Amino acid sequence: MRRRTVAVVAAVLALVLAATDAHADRSPADRRPAAGPDRPAIADTRPRPVTLDLRGFDGRTGWSGYDLSRPQVAATGLEAPWGLDFLPDGSALVAQRDRGTILRVRPGRPARQVARIADVVAGGETGLLGLAISPTYRRDRWVYAAYTTATDLRIVRFRLGSSRAPRVLVSGIARSSVHAGGRIAFGPDGMLYAGIGDAGVAARAQDLTSRNGKILRIRPDGRAPADNPFPGSLVYSYGHRNVQGLAWDRHGRLFATEFGQSTWDEVNRIVPGGNYGWPIVEGVAGDPRFRDPVVVWPPAQASPSGAAFTRGTLYVAALRGARLWAVPVDAAGRVGVPVAELAGTYGRLRTVEVAPDGALWVATSNRDGRGTPAAGDDRILRYPLTHRRPTV
Repeated sequence: MRRRTVAVVAAVLALVLAATDAHADRSPADRRPAAGPDRPAIADTRPRPVTLDLRGFDGRTGWSGYDLSRPQVAATGLEAPWGLDFLPDGSALVAQRDRGTILRVRPGRPARQVARIADVVAGGETGLLGLAISPTYRRDRWVYAAYTTATDLRIVRFRLGSSRAPRVLVSGIARSSVHAGGRIAFGPDGMLYAGIGDAGVAARAQDLTSRNGKILRIRPDGRAPADNPFPGSLVYSYGHRNVQGLAWDRHGRLFATEFGQSTWDEVNRIVPGGNYGWPIVEGVAGDPRFRDPVVVWPPAQASPSGAAFTRGTLYVAALRGARLWAVPVDAAGRVGVPVAELAGTYGRLRTVEVAPDGALWVATSNRDGRGTPAAGDDRILRYPLTHRRPTV
């Protein structure tokens, strides 16, 4: 595998890559080159994980105290649940991607529709995507959503039960049936972050005048924060192909999951103004111009979507990989060896979030057009804390 590509062929490479990849939300049956003499095994180029103290990380209860063999089923019969966030009372709002509807989910009660966004236009990997609850919801009642219309990808905010149309905060982002990104989340700084895909045009990721192929950082009212790395711009980091997971550790470090083209999927540690290399490089570049990922997987093992951080572990929901990755991260931000949980148990996993009570919620994605639904799909699984360990 060539690990570096000279900049002069970047534009040609972008076109070739776009043509050879039909989608990013890969299914288990998609055709990908197998490992072989011209495709080294993952150990040859993956970032070298450090040796961490994994006492208690036993592949079942882990550092974070979850018994992943015993889920509670919080909801069943959903259609491609995507965004998920929690209201102050601990109930969850869940976006159904293709329907454009938002459900309220409480364990032990039927899911109930509480909102519908009228101008959602779904297709392929698009539709109603990320949801985020205002960190000051008790005061302002704002709910934020990222979704595609017939013409663009946009971010809005609205209040549940209001008859007013959502207020548009960011619009005009290029849309396509693939590489939408769409995950939004509030960071510990109170700013709204959004993972935006390249919408199938790889060259956009290196173009700082485009919002595609970026992680955006946005004030709650939609304006650019004064301390963003590029003055007057919402762009926080660039060189991304398709970011669908955003999570912060307890020290405020941002980690993002990203779909690769056909060789490496990634977890990146995000720094302001960082260039993560796409489409000039996929995976580890070893090039000082770019930030290397801290974890890589072959697409068959990952296609990483949602991410959540809790008590020393970064959890990553995998679509094609049909598993939940548990990535240990220590207090210094060093990454240990990932552990695969739930492999093949529930099919494609789209979203993972941590509830206010510490429970881990996982949403399946078997009715998104690329999975094989089982009875009850799609489901939201809840894993309560079973024991507590010191935080890291």
